[in-house]
Amino acid sequence: MEFISSDSFLNFLAHVGTGLGLIIIGIIAFAFTTKFSEWQLIKAGNTAVALKLWGKVIGLAITLYTVWGGSVNLLDALIWGLIGIITQIVVYLIIEYVLTPGTNLAKKVEEGNMAVGFSLFAAGITVGLVVAGSLTY
Repeated sequence: MEFISSDSFLNFLAHVGTGLGLIIIGIIAFAFTTKFSEWQLIKAGNTAVALKLWGKVIGLAITLYTVWGGSVNLLDALIWGLIGIITQIVVYLIIEYVLTPGTNLAKKVEEGNMAVGFSLFAAGITVGLVVAGSLTY
């Protein structure tokens, strides 16, 4: 008696690989929105930068969770995952340059401003939830 077919297992691996690949693409794309190395600042103990980055990643993961549940195939999931990454970046740029034009949020986070880091963390998760909800129409 076979509980898991090889096709099901390969499909699972394809989705996991694509999902993790999208997370990595997202992290790389998010790095282009800053003028500093997030990884170096995180290694140096900058919690504000870590919050900013991982809030976006969690938001993207929430989006991917919804995408996987509603996609018709792996290509569909990949496309909507890429749209999730782009949406996260666009919203970050809107927050940075439109909603807070007099404040350089990236600089504040680089300086270790925890209030700004946490605000961007929450914004990343919020955007992920909104995008995920929008995908369930």
